[in-house]
Amino acid sequence: MSTHSYKFDVKMTCSGCSGAVERALKKAESDGVNSFTVSLEKQEVLVTGTIPYDTLLEKIKKTGKEVRSGETVS
Repeated sequence: MSTHSYKFDVKMTCSGCSGAVERALKKAESDGVNSFTVSLEKQEVLVTGTIPYDTLLEKIKKTGKEVRSGETVS
């Protein structure tokens, strides 16, 4: 399975919000998340891994945060 990079615009208003997304991505490492960066300032989540886009999107949405957009960047 090939590795992809994904970029999501996620509405996060505080460190608790970004922490929730980070915890969800940490749990998703067993599903194929290799690395991730969550930026509260940029409202951005960058993920690299073999996890399918739709699976990753669902995991981020389950945190209750609004995902305004998402794309595969490579």
